[in-house]
Amino acid sequence: MQRMTRQRSAVAELLAELVDFRSAQQIHELLRERGDEVGLATVYRTLQSLADRGEVDVLRADDGEARYRRCSRQEHHHHLVCRSCGTAVELDGPGVEEWAARVGAAHGFRDVAHTMELVGTCAECAREEQD
Repeated sequence: MQRMTRQRSAVAELLAELVDFRSAQQIHELLRERGDEVGLATVYRTLQSLADRGEVDVLRADDGEARYRRCSRQEHHHHLVCRSCGTAVELDGPGVEEWAARVGAAHGFRDVAHTMELVGTCAECAREEQD
């Protein structure tokens, strides 16, 4: 486990304030704008450590870049994410859980894990697109 340095604390504090998924580079830029001197490599290492411990969720954008968000829930859940602004809503998915278990069992698999993210355009971004 990494010790909590001032730089790692700054990353963790910023994540607690964000409501959308952000890339490591976006997080690094926000830290710089706030006056926190944190190296990009430290941001990447901190985010990976938080993800490994299950303290942040990670999504892959269409371009393959990882995006991070501290979720309010630690248990397994899914997200509905705006493709324009990145705003995310945490979702329960009992139907998805049942479907994944059923598909796995039909093919002889046990202990099936999955990830599912829904992507769309939030109401605010849709209004802006119309204007």
